Amino acid sequence: MSSSIARNSYKLFIGNLPWTISSKELKTYFSRFGHVANAEVVFDKQSGLSKYYGFIAFSQRDAFNGACNQETHFLEGRVLNVQRANE
Repeated sequence: MSSSIARNSYKLFIGNLPWTISSKELKTYFSRFGHVANAEVVFDKQSGLSKYYGFIAFSQRDAFNGACNQETHFLEGRVLNVQRANE
């Protein structure tokens, strides 16, 4: 990732993801808050299965704040654990 993208992105850790969720679906869900620069679900390299967490990077602070400020996020019946990512 180039430094210009890193400097201008606002990143969230997303935990408790359903195992059925792909990066595309994660991006689609969080796009309601604004432009998603990057969406990534983390998978186990050995098994290929989801590790039940991922990351979202927004390109605008307003979108990032909107996602942070929403009290509860539901995806496929699960409550997501959404918090600021540690860079």
